Amino acid sequence: MGRITINDIIALKKSDKRISMLTAYDFYSARFVDQAGVDIILVGDSLGMVIQGREDTLAVSVDDMVYHTTMVRRGSKRALIVTDLPFMSYQISKEEALKNAGRIMKEAGAGAVKLEGGKNVAPQIKAIVDTGIPVMGHLGLTPQSVHQLGGYRVQAKGKEQAIKLIEDALVLQDSGVFAIVLETIPLELAKLVSEKLDIPTIGIGAGFYCDGQVLVFHDLLGYDQDFKPKFIRNYSNLNQIITKDIKKYINDITNNQFPNDEESYHMNPQTIEEVKKELEKDEYL
Repeated sequence: MGRITINDIIALKKSDKRISMLTAYDFYSARFVDQAGVDIILVGDSLGMVIQGREDTLAVSVDDMVYHTTMVRRGSKRALIVTDLPFMSYQISKEEALKNAGRIMKEAGAGAVKLEGGKNVAPQIKAIVDTGIPVMGHLGLTPQSVHQLGGYRVQAKGKEQAIKLIEDALVLQDSGVFAIVLETIPLELAKLVSEKLDIPTIGIGAGFYCDGQVLVFHDLLGYDQDFKPKFIRNYSNLNQIITKDIKKYINDITNNQFPNDEESYHMNPQTIEEVKKELEKDEYL
């Protein structure tokens, strides 16, 4: 079976089957996610926070996205790979947007790109789509605009903001996006948007009416127990598991229990005796 395509994703909405999407940033995370059967792997600019340790996504570069997408491509065989266009890689002009989307597709092997915004980025989206590059949209809490939005908080709770989001979603659909991520908005609004659009919606903090869901790999697996927004469900607690195992490793070293005899390589007994005799010569004394 070949890779999932955007047509397969659109068909899932029509068949009323929920779409699974998860981030991955390297070879092994991509392999885990792909082997588990996820539909879409998102190489998110969230790597700025969960991989690079930054406070936000703004410093992530196109080079970063190409680098990480290349690794994800190597680690996956089935899932559709969608890569974020990072901050200021598409906002300036259609030409910049085309150039950077092209790099991510050509150099890294992504199957689509994702960018944030509504009507304001519709010309860039149309230009990218017209060249044959699939685009996923992103509305609601758009992390690249976190300073303008006043932080990571629920969006479009009021009437005017809700109507604007619906209008933006329709514009994105008309511009050619094959799906839209809806982030941190009320589930009632996500329901309206999902029913209004012919293309799938992928929710993160947007409730269960969306056509699919996405989470960050590290959040799903519980890497950081101090980071727990309402919409995240930890399916594991790797923070605790990994820390416990590293402590066991340190303890085994301290108590000379690692490595043991079976974990060591051995020399032929006769050979080691010959080496010892050689070392008894005057030149080694």
